[in-house]
Amino acid sequence: MKRLFDVLASFVGLCLIWPLLISIAIVIKIKMPGPVLFTQKRVGRHGKLFTIFKFRTMSVGHGGNTVSVKGENRITPLGAVLRKYKLDELPELWNVLIGDMSLVGPRPDMPKYYKNLQGEERKILELRPGITGTASLKYANEEELLSSVTDPVKYNDEVIWPDKVKINLDYYYGNSFVGDIKIIFQTIFRS
Repeated sequence: MKRLFDVLASFVGLCLIWPLLISIAIVIKIKMPGPVLFTQKRVGRHGKLFTIFKFRTMSVGHGGNTVSVKGENRITPLGAVLRKYKLDELPELWNVLIGDMSLVGPRPDMPKYYKNLQGEERKILELRPGITGTASLKYANEEELLSSVTDPVKYNDEVIWPDKVKINLDYYYGNSFVGDIKIIFQTIFRS
């Protein structure tokens, strides 16, 4: 049921928002030299790596770490707007359509974090990663939160990531179709 819903919803979503996707792509190409899309290897279901697709929000060749902080100079002004409204994540509907992701589930981690999952925590890998989820809702302001601490990487690794693992494990044990619909609505209508 979940996979069928994901396929139908992502297909309909892509059909409905393709003009928006094209418009964003054109604006990125005009305002930010370089590729329109950002691609990166992420850990998917059963620990299999897949390529995630997002609109690019950072300058080309920025380097740096994988933890993003609100206001850092590698995020372009246009990128900040795309991130604020989560428009950079719209291309992930393609990942949902082809089966790499789900609409709802744990956010797909970088390979270095996947290796830190221990014991029962690895049950999370039985789920398709999602565009949104319970941890995404709790940490909707993650970049802002990280900008308020002295060492964002350490805080992410020692506080946020372990909490997300706990939240995602709770989702693993308690997820349902109705619960997923609620999460989708909370994501769309969050203030």
